[in-house]
Amino acid sequence: MMRQHSRAILAAALVLPAMAWANAISETGSSFVTMFASSGGGAGGGAAAAGGACPAPALREAKSAKWQIDDDARRQSLALQSLACLRSPNPLERDELAFEALQAWMRADKLDTATVQELRTRLSAQLTAPDPQGFGRPFAALVLADVARVDRIKPYLSAEQRAQLVGTAADYLRNVRDYRGFDEKQGWRHGVAHAADVMLQLSLNPALTRAEHEQMLAAIASQVAPPGEHFYRYGEGERLMAPVFYLSRAKTLECSDWDGWFAKLAAAPAASATRQAALARKHNLKSFLQPLYLNISESKDEAQRGCLKPLILRTLKQAAE
Repeated sequence: MMRQHSRAILAAALVLPAMAWANAISETGSSFVTMFASSGGGAGGGAAAAGGACPAPALREAKSAKWQIDDDARRQSLALQSLACLRSPNPLERDELAFEALQAWMRADKLDTATVQELRTRLSAQLTAPDPQGFGRPFAALVLADVARVDRIKPYLSAEQRAQLVGTAADYLRNVRDYRGFDEKQGWRHGVAHAADVMLQLSLNPALTRAEHEQMLAAIASQVAPPGEHFYRYGEGERLMAPVFYLSRAKTLECSDWDGWFAKLAAAPAASATRQAALARKHNLKSFLQPLYLNISESKDEAQRGCLKPLILRTLKQAAE
């Protein structure tokens, strides 16, 4: 996976007509993340986790075989064992072995329902588990995006389980406070972007309800321009806007609901905010609103375009004040 290629894909996503972009994202989903998260090399060995040590040698062997493992039982077992790698300090183990393996197997329908359900359970728990180095939670979210994708492609969750997944993902996104992105030696963390990828897969799932969409939108809004002085630098705005684009096509919310959502997004922060925080807020809002405006403008959905385009323009003007 090449990071330069990922940048080209994102650049194309921001200029392609919305329908073409919709087709690309619905088929690739967190593939954008896969390539963003690749790191090449890194120090450190296999990390111990709740599920044991990272099975790096077995994963390297599987990767050399293009993730083809004929023994089904061994593949199911290795998939679960690979979760230990998601907390590894070695970016190669996290990204190019564990995540690549899990995504490849889920997208090729090589994991049975019991295994995917177990992945959902363990990954959901990892989103709230202690994470002193800051890798475990973001990478749990990254894999959980593909767990959510399996359900929208080939439904396996009950309505209650799907609601739990929405709640878990929304809680994680809302509570992210580690805004680190890429480190040359340690690789990626990228919690906000990875949580947004779960939201993207959920936004494409027709089984979700209005209440679940509202829960997702509240979580997204909380991170578009979070309090404090952090400036997003790693494409977080584009990642957050993608599920909003699709939620606005789902027709579960009225235009008046979107009016209220954007009005809250534009609401001025407390007067006690620092000048640096005000600059960060303006930057982060624009990083979200501008690509959303571009894609809404190119949308073939007249109702979506007619409702959201003026609301986004209004919010952009308010953000510039």
